[in-house]
Amino acid sequence: MVNQRVHIFVTGKVQGVFFRQALKVMAKKNNVFGTVKNLSDGRVEAILEGDSDGVGRLVEWAHGGPANARVEDVEIRNEKFSGEFSKFEVLY
Repeated sequence: MVNQRVHIFVTGKVQGVFFRQALKVMAKKNNVFGTVKNLSDGRVEAILEGDSDGVGRLVEWAHGGPANARVEDVEIRNEKFSGEFSKFEVLY
C-alpha cells in the first residue's frame, strides 16, 4: 500500500451539518488519520493521511458530505506523507 497525505478545503454549506463528525466516522472506517476543523470563512479544512485507497475514499466522500451538506467545491492539495498522526481528531 502507498501512503498518501492530502490537505483539503471544502466550500459550501458544510458547517452546522455534522460534516466534521461524519468525516471522522469515515476516517475511522477507512483507517485514515489526521484532523478536520471549521474555518472562519465558512469552509472546512482537513488533513488526511493513510493508504491511498482510504484517503481516496474520504476525498470522494467529501465531494458530497453528509445528508444536509451542500458541497460547492473541494480544493485538494497533495502533500508529502509525514506519518505525524496516530488518530483522527475534530479540532475546535
